[in-house]
Amino acid sequence: MFTIGEFKGNPTITLKQSEEDAYGFTFGLTKAKLILDHFEDIKRFYEQNLNKAAAGKKPTPGK
Repeated sequence: MFTIGEFKGNPTITLKQSEEDAYGFTFGLTKAKLILDHFEDIKRFYEQNLNKAAAGKKPTPGK
């Protein structure tokens, strides 16, 4: 789920796994652009490290 908000007059988006998620992940336009510009890198990072997170290992740096 997500909600649109504002911080110091700037638009933000908050992503949450559920309504009960106390914190979520909030960011504005600058970070949104950075995420979009590096979407494939983020996807690759997730895919390469998903099994390591489940096993309690550290993520692979820079790959």
